[in-house]
Amino acid sequence: MSLRIVIGLGGNALLNKQQQGFFEEHIETLSKIAPQLVRVALENEVIVTHGNGPQVGVIYLQQEHSADVAPPMPLHACVAMSQGLIGYMIQQAITQAALSMGVKVEVACLISRVLVERSDPAFQDPCKPIGPSYNRDEALALSKRKGWVVKEVKKGVWKRVVPSPQPREVLELNMVSDLLRKGRIVIAAGGGGVPISDERELRGVDAVVDKDLTSSLLAIGIGADILILLTNVKGVYLNYGTPSQVLLRRIKAKELEKYLARGYFPPGSMGPKVKAAVEFVSKTGKPSVIGHLKDLERIMRKETGTLILP
Repeated sequence: MSLRIVIGLGGNALLNKQQQGFFEEHIETLSKIAPQLVRVALENEVIVTHGNGPQVGVIYLQQEHSADVAPPMPLHACVAMSQGLIGYMIQQAITQAALSMGVKVEVACLISRVLVERSDPAFQDPCKPIGPSYNRDEALALSKRKGWVVKEVKKGVWKRVVPSPQPREVLELNMVSDLLRKGRIVIAAGGGGVPISDERELRGVDAVVDKDLTSSLLAIGIGADILILLTNVKGVYLNYGTPSQVLLRRIKAKELEKYLARGYFPPGSMGPKVKAAVEFVSKTGKPSVIGHLKDLERIMRKETGTLILP
């Protein structure tokens, strides 16, 4: 039976720790997942979403560094740039994989906007990590020199952080549905979507929306049968990174939500994925899975990953 599937690719999962962020490095990573995306899409309706944390930070950094020779773009425009860049790379990887497999697929990459509220408390408490990693001294020096807000995202690793408001509505929702009905693989809601405020007029706002929360909102809106969030770990762990870590294989949304409330999942990493999955399952009664980027087909067969159930 054909399913309507939203597959979220984590921005950090598109690069491993040894990679710097070059175009070819992204393509190398995507070429490993693309054949799986093609095979899944041949039997199902597929929407691909993606993160952009490392990439949008670099694009924004490029704007600042070249401001003396070219007009810098605001952060919300950088989100749109990252959608085009990463979407193009995903599109190329999928198309090339299909050609190599001797099958034909059509891939549409859609610049997507999401409504946010200017009154969202997130604007007063930046928490979304973007761009390169720094040590403490580098981060504090950059904060002082450039006025950045910086935070330690994990022990010894500091990043610039920006506001990350709650997504309220995906403006291109109907277009996504139309493209799916026409048999396209759709790349949408990249980087959580370009944040737009509708106070008096539609206007971009400087923030980066969490792509997992937008993926969940999109999946609910288009009536997806399953939400799959892919990252660089095998699934959701309790006590991750400690000798007592435990991988959760199957869990009900209400139980997982209790672990989330008790602080088991950090806001800058697994927290948003868990929140997004719980929201999707709770509102639709349909399952969600969190798993490793390379395991998509095994996730579809329920062989790996964390399966979140109603």
